Amino acid sequence: MEGFTLILSLLSGVALFLFGMSLMGDGLKRVAGEKLELILYRLTNTPIKGILLGTVVTAIIQSSSATTVMVVGFVNAGIMKIGQAIGIIMGANIGTSITGWILCLSYLEGTGGIATLLSTATISAVVAIVGTVFRTFLKKASYHYIGDIMLGFSILMFGMQMMSGAVAPLKSNEHFVNALTMFSNPFMGIMVGILFTAVLQSASASVGILQALSVTGGITFATALPITMGIGVGAACPVLLSSIGTNKNGKRTALIYLLNDLFGMVIWSVVFYSVHAAMNFTFMNLPMTPVRIALLNTVFRMATILVLIPFIKGIEKLVFVLIRDTQEDKEDQADFDLLEERFLAYPPLAIAQSHQAMNGMAKKVRKNISSALCLLKEYSDEQYNHIQEKENLIDKYEDKLGSYLMQLTGREMTMAQNSEVSKFLHTLSDFERLGDHASNISKVANELHEKNSSFSDEGKYELGILESAVSDIVDMTVAAFMSDDLKVAEKVEPLRELISILCDELKMRHIKRLQHGKCELKQGFAFNDLLANFERIGAHCSNVAVAMIELADADFDTHSYIKAMRERKNTDYIACFEAYEEKYNINGYKKLKKAKKEDEIGKGKKNKKEVKKKKHLSRSYKK
Repeated sequence: MEGFTLILSLLSGVALFLFGMSLMGDGLKRVAGEKLELILYRLTNTPIKGILLGTVVTAIIQSSSATTVMVVGFVNAGIMKIGQAIGIIMGANIGTSITGWILCLSYLEGTGGIATLLSTATISAVVAIVGTVFRTFLKKASYHYIGDIMLGFSILMFGMQMMSGAVAPLKSNEHFVNALTMFSNPFMGIMVGILFTAVLQSASASVGILQALSVTGGITFATALPITMGIGVGAACPVLLSSIGTNKNGKRTALIYLLNDLFGMVIWSVVFYSVHAAMNFTFMNLPMTPVRIALLNTVFRMATILVLIPFIKGIEKLVFVLIRDTQEDKEDQADFDLLEERFLAYPPLAIAQSHQAMNGMAKKVRKNISSALCLLKEYSDEQYNHIQEKENLIDKYEDKLGSYLMQLTGREMTMAQNSEVSKFLHTLSDFERLGDHASNISKVANELHEKNSSFSDEGKYELGILESAVSDIVDMTVAAFMSDDLKVAEKVEPLRELISILCDELKMRHIKRLQHGKCELKQGFAFNDLLANFERIGAHCSNVAVAMIELADADFDTHSYIKAMRERKNTDYIACFEAYEEKYNINGYKKLKKAKKEDEIGKGKKNKKEVKKKKHLSRSYKK
């Protein structure tokens, strides 16, 4: 019974410790706000700056995982390069050891006078009272966050005291001491450190628990060293989990965190235990204290980073080898390589390169929209993540091309060249917005999948017709842009007008189905979201086509062009619109349903005849 009480007390201490650390870390991040992120990705132009910054930021927010997860996000978004991220991650490995020193405060003891005032219980109580005042009585949000930091610190300290109190009686327990000696085996100690930290999702928490166990006197240097080395590797678990759904660079960044600690573990295991085998260190059986464990953790991490600093470029190359680019990734990079700044001095060449890069962007947009439409029919998480990854790439195209084209406008060019650059600048944002709508459609598909929801058969039929029209207008627009075909571009606006009419009609039909209970309200929002995205896709395709036509005449006015086109309604426009109207007829559902019913009836009659025939043959055979 006494053993059960000790275990319960230990687990309670661990729970309070983890909660206090989380509360304190969240409060620190909120106080720092967006400035922290801004500093993080701006001040990293050299590895040393990155290491110092990563150390300071992690020491502030008390979590190397949180720092690295932020960095993974920056690299995934394309606002930070992998080379910059390596320095910050290395610094985060050092910064996380600061927590161990803070935890040493919980082991301060005093018997009277000033010593009592400076004891952990007194400090924790005072900080908790002040934190409660900040959290309860002050109105500003920033004061609330400061209160959270103070309360988190107090809870963390109290949790440490509970853990220490729970394990203190074990110092005289022979079985417990014997169990700890097992971990002095380097392999066993490393595995315990990895598994324990992977479960707790925090290196600081693992070090804190190791410090609590050290008060029993059963933790020696031989036991603490391999566990400390394993803790670093296990701390990579939450970072690797955070990279799920990111692009390849995001995954590479998360892998760097693991490699840093893995290399540190391997290097120092080989070096230390090889030298120990030759010299037989006398301090291996030295009993560890919380302070000694904090020192060991800091020294190990700093020594690892000092050894790895010269190999930053090598680590960057290694992650690119471990996570290779596909042929598609290489093609994407090839498009960006076209935008060579030296070509800006030769406008005809720069324009040709820009057109080729924009063609690459247009193809990515077309493929993403096609993938998003397929996702509505057959959902997969892999395809959904791929669409989001390509959406980030399309945004990168807009950024790179926009900057390049703006630089080109400052050069001396002919009227035809100016017109071409204007066309690219006008259509660039439309292609980017088309990419956004592909992402929006994929999110609707994701929502329908998660809610296990689907539209009525009639709704699916009508959406299928509209999806075909949307797919065709995108294909037509991209083909017209890539080949500068104005005749194809002139066929875009009639289809856009029909798509707009179909969207309005489908909204009305969906409302009627809702009223008659054929569709549910939860599906209504998704249905309307899809229609809104389809309509906007048509509008952006029209913008691209109009820009091509108008700028070919050196007279760009989108609204007046579309207005004039609709007013004229020339023979070609009307013929084109009527052809689309016939092709994308949404009124065929009843005929299709009737044909299916007749087909089923026909199959039923055929089956009955076959049954009768079999029975007749069976009777004949018996006779």
